[in-house]
Amino acid sequence: MKGKMKNHSDYIPFARPSIGTREEEAAISVLRSGWLTTGKVAAEFEREFAAFVKTKYALAVSSATAGLHLSLAALTIGENSLVLTTPYTFTASAEAVEYTGARPLFVDVEKDSYNLDPLQAETALARHKKQVGCILPVHVGGLPCDMPALCALAGRYAVPVVEDAAHAFPVECKNKYIGTYGTLGVFSFYASKTITCGEGGMVVTDNKNLAKQINILRLHGIDRDVWDRYTDRADKRAWFYRIVAKGYKYNLPDILAAIGRVQLGRAREFLKRRSEIAELYRQGLMDCDFLTLPLTHKSHAWHLFIIKLHTDKLTINRDEFTVKLHENGIGVSVHFIPLHIMPYFKKRYGFKPSDFPVALDNYLHSISLPVYPDLMNDQVKRVIETIKKIGYSHYKTHGAS
Repeated sequence: MKGKMKNHSDYIPFARPSIGTREEEAAISVLRSGWLTTGKVAAEFEREFAAFVKTKYALAVSSATAGLHLSLAALTIGENSLVLTTPYTFTASAEAVEYTGARPLFVDVEKDSYNLDPLQAETALARHKKQVGCILPVHVGGLPCDMPALCALAGRYAVPVVEDAAHAFPVECKNKYIGTYGTLGVFSFYASKTITCGEGGMVVTDNKNLAKQINILRLHGIDRDVWDRYTDRADKRAWFYRIVAKGYKYNLPDILAAIGRVQLGRAREFLKRRSEIAELYRQGLMDCDFLTLPLTHKSHAWHLFIIKLHTDKLTINRDEFTVKLHENGIGVSVHFIPLHIMPYFKKRYGFKPSDFPVALDNYLHSISLPVYPDLMNDQVKRVIETIKKIGYSHYKTHGAS
């Protein structure tokens, strides 16, 4: 029936976490320990993550959104400040800015990628240099932003950099992990991310004072960890604590950290498989002149594999193409709906769709394909064949398949 998906028992979902028996055993171990909230397992996760990305400090938090908020708060970004970032991102990047009372200063993305354009960023900084308190780049899909250029720019204008590296773990570029170029970096462990514990995130930094401040802010502004208070047998007043700041409830519990630790140990395995899938897509779709493949980079997390349709060569638009993929049992998504056309931001700041034309054009023509480690080669082949079938059956000049 037209408009309805065919009966596919082998439907390929867009995303699926890769969870095995080791993750299950780690979670059960915490359940049986009698300590479920933030404790020694979360602390071990932090130590292991810091060692992995080669930073001095790593602080586990309840989400990457929380991590972005804490990072900006620790930098004392507040009212009357602007945070330079991209509209081509999930709302978390901008809403964390608004949590502080600051305002996002959107800059369009590069013409050949989905990342913040350093040249336009420099123009915006020159125009608003007295107001900009921070640069917040987003590594869309796992493709690294031009961090040397952005960090050099930040240095010239004496502003810190907070990297939204939610898509970019584990990407090492020039012997330095993406997420560690800036003053602070924030990673995501959401269910669909490159490693997951269901919900969660990590903030990394080499700055001792910022790490100390975030440690306090992430749990109600209390100056003493709950694990320390409840396990210090020598302290007769172990119950005592002080509120030293206006804090938040952003801690990561041990039961989630336990899953995260196992996933961390599998991160390179996952990256290898996603890279293999990305190469299969590239080889299978490279001759399709009705689409553009994503940029390659020697360091790419491949959290997303985004194709861009040339709808001028097709009789259907991007939305219709995604519907047909769904009808053929292929789960896909779109990354991202630019924030400047979202009702909230549009109304609040008076944006017009044409304000960021590259971001808008990317949105109108892009489709994200499945690229998770448990995706099988025959499933990748089916995705490729389905894209070709749809594309060539709706090709304006009826080109050869």
